[in-house]
Order: sequence, then structure tokens, then C-alpha cells
Amino acid sequence: MTHAATLSGVIPPVCTPLTPAHEVDTVSLMRLVDHLLDGGVDGLFILGSSSEVAFLPDGHRRTVLDTVVGHVAGRVPVLAGVIDMTTPRVLDHVRVAVEAGADGIVATAPFYTRTHPAEIAIHFRTVAAHAGVPLYAYDLPVAVHTKLTADLLLELAADGVLAGLKDSSGDEGGLREVILRRRDLPSFAVLTGSELTVDSALWMGADGVVPGLGNVDPHGYVRLFQAASRGDWTAARTEQERLLHLFQLVHAGGPHMGRGSSALGAFKAALFLRGVIDHPTTALPQIPLDDAEIAQVKDHLSKAALI
Repeated sequence: MTHAATLSGVIPPVCTPLTPAHEVDTVSLMRLVDHLLDGGVDGLFILGSSSEVAFLPDGHRRTVLDTVVGHVAGRVPVLAGVIDMTTPRVLDHVRVAVEAGADGIVATAPFYTRTHPAEIAIHFRTVAAHAGVPLYAYDLPVAVHTKLTADLLLELAADGVLAGLKDSSGDEGGLREVILRRRDLPSFAVLTGSELTVDSALWMGADGVVPGLGNVDPHGYVRLFQAASRGDWTAARTEQERLLHLFQLVHAGGPHMGRGSSALGAFKAALFLRGVIDHPTTALPQIPLDDAEIAQVKDHLSKAALI
């Protein structure tokens, strides 16, 4: 991958299967990769939010990198999250990801510490200078408490620092501004992480999608993207609405757990029920779905004709 080759299509953020002892289940991980590739995806994003990266120790991160990069063997690009609080910590992850053979890296703004836009720019410039592979900005203000502005993103893109953006901000107006203003930067990829409005984002001119639900139904997102690519917006909308109904499985978890536990637990339960992974285990301290909640996930899969 180079900055001249714009990343596009469906790039799911790959879940990290775990054993009941909370080790990386590499056999299930390879099976999940095969499931996604069989679905026709255009790339893979490992060690992001849906990968539970915030919960994984460094050794687990390295296991995920080695397993996925080795198993993919160049068939599609593999992007690796290098997400951590501050620049020196991120640089450690960059080194490991590049050594493992990742085709690109994905970084958020620094977090925990309070940062100024000038410091965020220094962060991305420093990471890019050390990487030697394309760097994608991950706009995730709900987690890092900083919104990446169009001015900052496009300045860094124009300087060759950023190869693209994964927008999980939920700010559709801000996304459209980036899409409109990047017209003079055609190699800057704009990917939406808002899996329920993919048809709208593609109509606006986004290059692709990074859908957590794509772990469960990669074929659906590939059909959506293909319909949009040929200008069949009615088919794209129909597929998007089907996926919207399927997405309700993320609410299976009850009030005794957080939204993250419910969503990630539901994705893993769905993959378990579909026979893709061996265990629906989520990382500590997340609360697992109980049998009744897993039954709700099964009902959603059945209605979507996925089991």
C-alpha cells in the first residue's frame, strides 16, 4: 500500500476471539479471517475498538498481529491499530506492527492527557515519520474526547502525513465537510465507521466502511457497497435497512452491563452461534451475555436468515 492507492470498500474491524482463560484463540481468529475473506471484504482492520484493543495486553496484541498478517498472506491489506494514550507509547506499537508486516496503521489522537490541536498534529506527524507505512487517523471522540477537525485532517493529508480517515465520530455534517474538501486530495481515503448510515456516506462520496457488524455479516456489507458502486441506491438502501434491523442485536445485554459489553458480547455471541468462533468470551472487566441474552442474539440471526 502507498499513499497513491486509495483504500476503499469494506474493511471490517476484526473481533479478537478469546478462550475462557482470556488468551487469544488463534484457531478461531484464523477461522474468523476466513469468514471475512469469504464474504468478499476488501481489507481487515485489527486492534481497533471492535477488537477490544483497549483491553488487550501487549503480548495479546502481538499474537493478533502475527496470526492475522500471517494467515492473510497478502490477500488483502491489513491495517493495525496502534492505539494508546501518548506518542511514545504509540511509537512502541508502531514498531511492533510494522515488524509484523502490517500494511498500514491506525491511530487516534492522544488521550487521558489534555492536548491542543497543535500537539495532536505533532502526534500524527511523529507517528507517520516513524512508521514507513500509510497512517490512518481514527476519529473517535466518544473514547478519546477530542474531535479531529476537517482543517487538521486535510492539512495533514496535504502534507502526506495521513493516508486516510476512519470516521467514527457520528458527526455526519463533519464527515461530509471532509469529503467535499478533500477533492484536491484524491488519494486521501475517507471511511465511515457508522455502520447504520453506510449508504448515505457512500452517496456523499465516502470510499468505504469499517463496520463492526461486518464481523457477523460481511456478505451484507459487501452487497451494500457493490450496489452503491454501480449506482443502485435502491438496492443499497434495502440492504442497509436489513443490516439496521440486524444491528439491534447489540442491545441484547441488560441494564446490568455497559453498552460496550452488550455490543461486543453480541458480536461474539453471533459469531459463536454461526460456528465461526469457539467461545463468546469477552475481555475483562466486561460482563458476558447470559443464556437469555444470547437467545435474543440468536433470534436476530434467525430473522436475518444467518442461521
